[in-house]
Parts: sequence; structure tokens; C-alpha cells
Amino acid sequence: MLRLEALEVRQGSFTLTANVTLDARVTALIGPSGSGKSTLLNAVAGFVTPATGHILWHTQDITAATPAARPVSMLFQDNNLFPHLTVDENIALALTHRRPSDAQRTAMVAALDRVGLSGFGARRPGTLSGGQQSRAALARVMLQNRPLVLLDEPFAALGPALKHDMLDLVADLAREHGLQILMVSHDPADALRIADEACVLADGRISPPQRTTELLANPPPDLKRYLGDV
Repeated sequence: MLRLEALEVRQGSFTLTANVTLDARVTALIGPSGSGKSTLLNAVAGFVTPATGHILWHTQDITAATPAARPVSMLFQDNNLFPHLTVDENIALALTHRRPSDAQRTAMVAALDRVGLSGFGARRPGTLSGGQQSRAALARVMLQNRPLVLLDEPFAALGPALKHDMLDLVADLAREHGLQILMVSHDPADALRIADEACVLADGRISPPQRTTELLANPPPDLKRYLGDV
């Protein structure tokens, strides 16, 4: 369970405020560009320092914790793979900065197999398709073994069918490993596909979570304007 208590993040003239509890398996953050979705993820991940308020994971206050000390992993839009490293070397960074142990190598093989990249460990990112790069980045997130996973539209550049496959894989992994997912989405169809609940971000404010189907069936004014339903 993620709790944002009287949280305020200031970036220049922009202010993001949040006072919500998020405890669904998958929660989508929906809203226009510039509304604060990525800012919110960066604050939860520890890359942005709030001006006021608290970020809590269950009962643990992580507001002042470093990114490495948080129970959080993040999948970025560009997958954040190092081009000069092999897939194995990229995902090994989730476990160690040294040579992986035999047990770690076994875990790496299992992670690549689970995301459909068995046998791809010796390849470099530049030789992979966009979908394969996303799968490698997801394998690295799995190996980090952290209970809260943040998705900053990592599949936005993929075609519809491939994006759906990746979203389904994320949902399956969340169920298998007991993960909580917080995902940014510009596409309501993505939220409907895997998100149990969704929040609307508009003008730097986040709404309380609602069942995704109910929210999109009866969108509030901010969401109607974003969807063009006026």
C-alpha cells in the first residue's frame, strides 16, 4: 500500500499536490501531458524531493530515503539499457556490480526465460527489437525484487499488439510475485486492459482512485476534457 500524505512537489512554477492511498494491484495515472504524472512517479522513486508531505510504503516513511533504499523499481520510457553491455550484463546490474554468482546467474536465466528472451543474454540492446528491449528491461526489474513497480509509459513506442502483450506480461508478473504497479498512461485502453483502479491527474492535482471501468464510464470534467468528450 502506497500512501501520499499532504504531498507537495514544486518544480519552477508547477506544483503537484497529492493526498491519496493507493492499494490496488495495478493503478493507472491518467491525464494530459504536463499534469504531473511523471513528476509523481519520480517523487515516489526518490528522484524528486517533495517540498512538504510524506510518502509511505505500508507503515514505512520513505520520504527521505535514497532511491536505492526504497522498495521501488522503475521502468522508463527509453528502457535505460546500456548499449555497450550485453543483455546479461545489463540485467546483472539489478543483482551485483561484480561477476554474478552461480545462484545469481540461475536467477538471470529464469528471468529472461519468463519474459520470453531465453538465449538472448549475449546480445547487445542495439541488436534487439523495441519489444525485446522492453522485455530485457522488465527482466531487470524482476531481478531487483522490489514490491512497488513504477511504469513511466515504457511501452508507448510499441505497436498496439506488442504493447498489449507487454501490458499483459506486467499484469501476470504482478500477480505471480505479489507486486503493486503504478503506471502512467495517456491511453485509456491501456488502463482498462490491466489497471484495477485509476486516478486522474490534472492541473497538478491527483483524484482519489476509482475502479477503472467506473471512472471511464462516467469521467469527471477534467478527464472528459482530456478525452475530448465535452
